[in-house]
Amino acid sequence: MAVTDFFAGEIATELLKHLISIVRRSTFCRSTANNLITNINDLLPIIQEIKQIGVELSQTRQRQLEDFSKILQDGYELAGKVLHSGRWNVYRNLQLARKMERLEKRVARFMQVTMQAHVLADVHHVRFNMEQRFDVLEHRLKAIKIGVDESGAGGGGCLGEAVKRMKEDEKWFEDSFVNLGAGIELGKKKVKEMLMGEQDRGVFEICGIGGSGKTTLAKEICKDDQVKSYFKERIFFFIVSQSPNVEQLRKMIWEKISGCNLHGYGHGEMLPQWNLQYQWNMKSVSPVLLILDDVWSLSVLEPLIFKIPGCKILVVSRIKFPPSIIDCIYDLELLREDEAMSLFCHFAFGHNSFPRGFNQKLVKEVADECEGLPLALKVIGSSLKGKSEMFWTSAKNRLSRSQPVCESHELQLLERMKLSIDCLPEKVRECFLDLGAFPEDKRIPLDVLINMWVELHDIDEEEAFHILVELSDKNLLNLVKDARAGDMYTSYYEISVSQHDVLRDLAIHMGNRDDVNQRSRLVMPRRDTRLPKEWERNVDEPFHARVISVHTDQMREMDWFRMDCPKAEVLILNFASSEYFLPRFLENMPKLRALIIINYSSSSAVLHNMSVFSHLTNLRSLWFEKISVTHLSDSTNPLNNLRKISLMLCDMKNSLDESVVDFPGLFPQLSEFTMDHCINFNKLPSSICRLHKLYSLSITNCDSLYELPSDLGELQALQVLRIYACPHLKRLPPGIGHLVKLKYLDISQCVGLRCLPEAIGCCKNLEKINMRECPLIESLPSSLAFLESLRCVICDDEVFCQWKDVEKAVPGLCVQVAEECFTLDWLSQ
Repeated sequence: MAVTDFFAGEIATELLKHLISIVRRSTFCRSTANNLITNINDLLPIIQEIKQIGVELSQTRQRQLEDFSKILQDGYELAGKVLHSGRWNVYRNLQLARKMERLEKRVARFMQVTMQAHVLADVHHVRFNMEQRFDVLEHRLKAIKIGVDESGAGGGGCLGEAVKRMKEDEKWFEDSFVNLGAGIELGKKKVKEMLMGEQDRGVFEICGIGGSGKTTLAKEICKDDQVKSYFKERIFFFIVSQSPNVEQLRKMIWEKISGCNLHGYGHGEMLPQWNLQYQWNMKSVSPVLLILDDVWSLSVLEPLIFKIPGCKILVVSRIKFPPSIIDCIYDLELLREDEAMSLFCHFAFGHNSFPRGFNQKLVKEVADECEGLPLALKVIGSSLKGKSEMFWTSAKNRLSRSQPVCESHELQLLERMKLSIDCLPEKVRECFLDLGAFPEDKRIPLDVLINMWVELHDIDEEEAFHILVELSDKNLLNLVKDARAGDMYTSYYEISVSQHDVLRDLAIHMGNRDDVNQRSRLVMPRRDTRLPKEWERNVDEPFHARVISVHTDQMREMDWFRMDCPKAEVLILNFASSEYFLPRFLENMPKLRALIIINYSSSSAVLHNMSVFSHLTNLRSLWFEKISVTHLSDSTNPLNNLRKISLMLCDMKNSLDESVVDFPGLFPQLSEFTMDHCINFNKLPSSICRLHKLYSLSITNCDSLYELPSDLGELQALQVLRIYACPHLKRLPPGIGHLVKLKYLDISQCVGLRCLPEAIGCCKNLEKINMRECPLIESLPSSLAFLESLRCVICDDEVFCQWKDVEKAVPGLCVQVAEECFTLDWLSQ
């Protein structure tokens, strides 16, 4: 049985049906069948996740899954024999019961060992492809003090507190928005009536201006118990945005609502619509609710509508689509005066009413300028929190004068919300405007953002984190903590940044006031097939932008035109394709300090024209995401100023081979090297150990890694070593004892690691060890008692008692047991 059959989930599903029947009919096999049902129910979400993404797994994974699929096939045949065995044939039933017990042991062994150690790692990798999970590196020595809680007591420092405040604020905002009054409740009731009407299918719409709460209302509909019951939990939410990859989005939607894997369909092939309808007519399928959020055009909407019995579609848009497409529409009304005032006061004063002694007339006048729009009430209210009455008066006067030439309601909204940005300190305002350089509806890696601010605005990481928290507290960005970010004891947070599309529009709106050649930020507001014509018309003069952001599909050599960018310091290349030609105008960016290349397609992309790197003599930071890194050595000239390399979701294709890459020759000043969810490499080259300025080495979620260099101890400047979720790594090299400056060691979820080396006791400056979910480490070396600087250890129950003995020998050491994280709840998020 092929692995693709396994992903289709058919064999597991059919076996499950047989087992349920056995529980009802068979006395001999009932207990065994119940245990098998539990194991297979745990397995189905993993199959579903891999099936929906359609990513090809490694040969090792495929072979393991093929072996397991044969076990399931044998189980299906055995269960059939149990069901057809006569009730009075006791001898045969006993024989079948023993075979069922052996089957149960085989399935349990696979689920408990192989599945957790290997398949889960692959699913974790696939999930990261879709969610753009970006790691906040623990090695930031200054940032750790203010961004995270180094004591290990939980809480997460000011950054963790900001995330907590934002989650509480968002929950309050959503709850209050839905329950503010009769108008909102009526809207929710109206939409539910549309969706649960007698029609077996239909296309419905929530329409309203940006920031009016359309998405919040749609999410509340998803959470409504009546709606969930009606659609039997088959509710799928997709963000479309202004510049979607329609073909890829259509494929993902088709897979969700049909339950069929489209891995076999190539680029440009027509989806089998007729086959889908045939299946729906032939099978009894529960109703499906498909929510398409942030739809901007009819040309995008039409290909995403599947006219299938039982499938209802809810479109969320600023645009009112024609009756030929939409069966019924709900125009979202803005908040009434009393509702708006309650919301405004919460963000301006921290409670839902006027504070005693404050000028109520003035508060009302400012709130009225927001015109009942929830986002404006939230942002402007937050910007005035803690300000004097004189400041409020000035704000009211400026709000009342913000009347643009165009009478567009949304442009008026941008002009009014501009006040919240104008009153920010200069550096904070500039950092906010930088957010417009990232694509809409995409999470921004926190590490990318912090690094970008450090390079652009002459601030250190500590100040950058403070600015991030300030923007979060003023509701000008959202901090999103990954639900799988370790446990309450870990001192790092996997956080990314997101932003409401109206706030992104505001950042671009404020940045586009100058002539195109004079702008400090040159940004493509949405994805396109070519560069803007406005740029092309002005190529005769230099562009003075310090930040340039390009968002396209595949770019060939002839698709670029010459651009002279003498002041560019940050270049962000966003694209979605399997091949991409780097622009030659990179050669005309002598001041470029940060290059960010992010591929949003479902597979790794091959970069062409890598020779341009030879001209980037001032480059300090390089971020590759979902790139096929075939040759790190294509640039023959060393990048003497490069301090940081981050490779995310990259296909290494043996580019780390000893004979190919010479790290110290290419990157003599490298201080931070990060790889996360990278594939097709087995070990790090020993040349990396000659990077004498490297203070942070982070290799995470790389399940192909099985060996670290034996001469790792030559990294005399190394302070942070993270080898996280690398299941095939079996040992740490003894040379780790020579890392005299090492302060933090993270080997969490290295499920194949069998021991800590005795030499670890020589790491005299080691302050923290995180070794949660290392099940094969059963004993500890006695040399740990010599780690005088060790202050925090996070471990599993199995070695906790041994660590308690070490705790007695090391003054000030705190040992904590990590909470178990063996949940698959994140699969459904």
